[in-house]
Amino acid sequence: MTMPPPQAHQAPQQPQQGWGGPAGLYASPIPVRTPGLGDAIASEWTKIRSVRSTMWTLGVMIVLLIGIGLLTAIAVNVSDAPMDDTPVLSLGFFGVLLGSICVITLGVLTIASEYGTGMIRTTLTACPSRARMLIAKSVVFFLLAFTITTVTTGVVGVLQTAMLDGATPGTGFWVRSTVGVGSYVAMLGLLSLALGAIIRHSAGAITIMIAVVLLPLVLAMFMFSPTLAGVQQALFEYSIPNQLGAMYDTSVTTSGPTGWEPLWVITGVTAVAMAGAFASLDRRDV
Repeated sequence: MTMPPPQAHQAPQQPQQGWGGPAGLYASPIPVRTPGLGDAIASEWTKIRSVRSTMWTLGVMIVLLIGIGLLTAIAVNVSDAPMDDTPVLSLGFFGVLLGSICVITLGVLTIASEYGTGMIRTTLTACPSRARMLIAKSVVFFLLAFTITTVTTGVVGVLQTAMLDGATPGTGFWVRSTVGVGSYVAMLGLLSLALGAIIRHSAGAITIMIAVVLLPLVLAMFMFSPTLAGVQQALFEYSIPNQLGAMYDTSVTTSGPTGWEPLWVITGVTAVAMAGAFASLDRRDV
């Protein structure tokens, strides 16, 4: 009887080992790192620049700012109305007031539309930290709204100054009517984003924000009772159209916030609303 040939000695198969993995365990050759705020900001920037609502709302805002600003300057030029000591840049107020409605709409849609479509589940799966998600949305939206508004108001200011002969605006007024107004409008949009995170309904949040912008001024106009004079004055002074006009030195009242003060007021209100949005995200399900 012949014996079977001896089996050749085989070395035991070693488990695959990737980069940086411990011996005996498999690790992916692709480096893995914990995503941070920068990754969330990059993701939100990709989303906000790829949806149609951003193009339409900001496009309409640019048309309103430039179109109304130039039409106002043309109307003043044709009528030969004396500008006296009124800065030419103050004519940009009318376009900015209407254009802010577009920023409000985009601010709400930035987060509320994800709740309407269910996309928020995918967002929170990719970024489980709700605070980081809201911060990323806020940073991207604020910078986008601020840049577009500031550049557009600057272009309108240059065109109006070239078309009209009025009081030459100083450097401080130039900064306030461009950078200051851009910051105010962007902060108003950020307030809308916070409200959208709380309400989670696009139409409802947009309606509430438009009421916040227009209703105080409308109510004040119809308060004829002497007993409501104090309330009427406060509504006039702190209504958003009046505060925005104060940035241009064209407020409807002789009292109330002036100069840069309206920006600090809207910043404080937005900070309170953002705190409420953070609390709402942590306490509620998607």
